[in-house]
Amino acid sequence: MPADLARLRLQTLQTILLVAPVLLFSVIAHEIAHGYAALRQGDRTALEAGRLSWNPAKHIDPFFTILLPLIMLTGSLLAGGRGIVLGGAKPVPVDPRNYRNIRRGDIIVSLAGVATNFVIAIGCAVLIVLTGFIGRAAQPLEITLGIVQAMLVFGIQINAVLIAFNLLPIPPLDGSHVAKYLMPRPLAIRYVQFGRYGILVLVLLLSFGEKLLEAWLYPALLFVDRTVALVSPFVLATTTQWLR
Repeated sequence: MPADLARLRLQTLQTILLVAPVLLFSVIAHEIAHGYAALRQGDRTALEAGRLSWNPAKHIDPFFTILLPLIMLTGSLLAGGRGIVLGGAKPVPVDPRNYRNIRRGDIIVSLAGVATNFVIAIGCAVLIVLTGFIGRAAQPLEITLGIVQAMLVFGIQINAVLIAFNLLPIPPLDGSHVAKYLMPRPLAIRYVQFGRYGILVLVLLLSFGEKLLEAWLYPALLFVDRTVALVSPFVLATTTQWLR
């Protein structure tokens, strides 16, 4: 048992070192995209709050950026790596009243974050191919590039899950800002009012709705499988040891 515990701790530390930089970059990019899109729509709130910055200190949320990913990562490792790891950054402040067109601006700003995560996921796949070519052409770099490729694989997984999770039609997630415009106005008003309980619903979903969450995330996980399979011919031998 002590040996198993030591192995789990080592695996957890190894995974944290690979996942943390990718997760942090992805959630910060997501929030900056919201703020920049808001700026383009006429709202300077995020800019004036200093949130259009790559400084992690401005975006880290103690629970969503640190505790939640650690809890879910530990649970994933205890489940043999089959669990889901989620995280987020401190939401960027925006004021829809400043948008030139409130409806269009709200939709654009809400979808800017997930669009950015999609670009990052595709970028990770492209970089896996590129690093594969470099690693096979320059053998001394293969060990280092194996670590880089492992981080890129995690990058595909993390960003695909972030897209699906943020599109959940539960306030205050991005999907709710689109869903409300698809409803009749009376229902949309009630839906927005329901938003005050959104965080509670999310906590309950993460705590007890594993099957429901897995069903919602299935298309994202399928995308991950297909994308990783597509680039697998370019994955270096030294990469696999970091993905066990």
